[in-house]
Amino acid sequence: MRWKAAVLLAGMLALLALPLALRRGDATPQRDGPTLVVITPHTQQIRDEFAIAFARWHEQNFGEPANVDWRTPGGTSEIRRLLQDQYRAALNAGEFGIVPGALGEPFVEIDAGRMGYDILFGGGSYEHGQIARGVRIAVPEGVPGAELAGGAGAELAVPISVPAGFTPQQLDGWYGENAIGSERLYHPKQYWLGTALSSFGILYNKDLYRERGLEPPRAFEDLTDPQLAGMVALADPRQSGSITTTFESILNAYDWDEGWRILREMAANTRYFTNAATKPPLDVAAGEAMAGLAIDFYGRTQSQSVVPPGAPASASRVGYVDPVGAVYIDADPISILRGAPHPELARRFVEFTLTEQAQSLWQFPANPDQTGPPPTGPVQYELRRAPVRRVMYERHADRFIDELDPFNAAADVENRGWRSSISIMMGAFGVDSDEELQRAWAALNELRAMAATDPAFESTLREAEAAFYAFPSEPVTGEDGAVRELVFSAENYRPVRNAWRDPERAVEAQIEYTRFFRDRYREVVKLARDAARRRDP
Repeated sequence: MRWKAAVLLAGMLALLALPLALRRGDATPQRDGPTLVVITPHTQQIRDEFAIAFARWHEQNFGEPANVDWRTPGGTSEIRRLLQDQYRAALNAGEFGIVPGALGEPFVEIDAGRMGYDILFGGGSYEHGQIARGVRIAVPEGVPGAELAGGAGAELAVPISVPAGFTPQQLDGWYGENAIGSERLYHPKQYWLGTALSSFGILYNKDLYRERGLEPPRAFEDLTDPQLAGMVALADPRQSGSITTTFESILNAYDWDEGWRILREMAANTRYFTNAATKPPLDVAAGEAMAGLAIDFYGRTQSQSVVPPGAPASASRVGYVDPVGAVYIDADPISILRGAPHPELARRFVEFTLTEQAQSLWQFPANPDQTGPPPTGPVQYELRRAPVRRVMYERHADRFIDELDPFNAAADVENRGWRSSISIMMGAFGVDSDEELQRAWAALNELRAMAATDPAFESTLREAEAAFYAFPSEPVTGEDGAVRELVFSAENYRPVRNAWRDPERAVEAQIEYTRFFRDRYREVVKLARDAARRRDP
């Protein structure tokens, strides 16, 4: 079995070396002074503006400029998995110590610089919450202070991020009330702090809607219209944290039955499921899709980019709308990472992101000469994002590019805690079953047309609809003959979710759910085919 050990060791070494191999996203000239290492899903425009402004702020406050070394391995979900793997590998290798925490709890210390990054900047609050939850390990032999956690072999939960450590007075000055709608602006223990706000809505091609004689979309359910079949652009929720947040907002706003119906029909209308949330806005603008879901600033930026020269913004062929009553607004956070190479510099960067100057980067027009009263906004790029600090809306709203009022627009909708189901279930009934789903959707709508003119087909239609929208309602027997409890309902959700936390069981569930949905979709197609034969013998 030596070869297995060798392969395992090689894999671990490759994993630990991965930070060095990640592509750098830094196009900003390096200066003398310290360098912060930031892993981020943010665009080049955001990276450039924040690097320039941070260097200037750091020099004004600490006597020398500072550099940012950006690392951009992918979207936030991919970054979270990367960090979890790297920290789990380092911790399982025993490269840490345990000391008493502030309240006497065991606190894991990783030597500064042992891990490759200082900060995770950007992404949704859910992903940063997962970073705060961290990883679970069994304490290896020989770890200093192991007795504080129960000794070698004891299970230990290790957050990947660390509390930022700002005073209550600083937090109150930056944020005021820690709330927007039903969500928070920062983690109560400061494992993450919001730096901007994101809402999630619908981007649509005005020309294509006009050509088909359709009213522009105003609500998420408008993307379920069968006339949009094959023309809705969606991202894969297993790859994109932002699209998962959008899907979650639909479940929160519409509740279980109606929310899953909308997601199923939206998936049935899709042109594709891409792994990049930036692709749908581009394809909507190009006329490759009629509509798609997008983060607000993707939508606004894409709409602006196709305005004819000299024309008003309303002349854009691309529209963006925040659905009324379902506007989910989420903090876009920053987290300081455990074992960071430059912990003090990391804390300074977090503080900088909450200054009025940094907040102005999100929404002010480009100001190449940095003239006028402070804050002076970005140098080159208009980022079109919503600042997180209320003071920006109170003092500077007249200087914003967009008319924004996120604190009043946010829907006060209960977070129902169903997010963890989205990747597995939409992967099974949508992404991995897309061909069968679209055939079943076409067949179902054909049956609806038949039943609308002939009541004799109504019972067949009800049977087909039950199959199309079905979730497993009883234990499933797998191809290996084993019986698995996969009942998926609001009442049974938490036990099933807990089972998915075992990676092996999660993979089994994905396979069995996919098989279940494909079988139901084939049943719908067969029902429609048989009905058509009865109609046209």
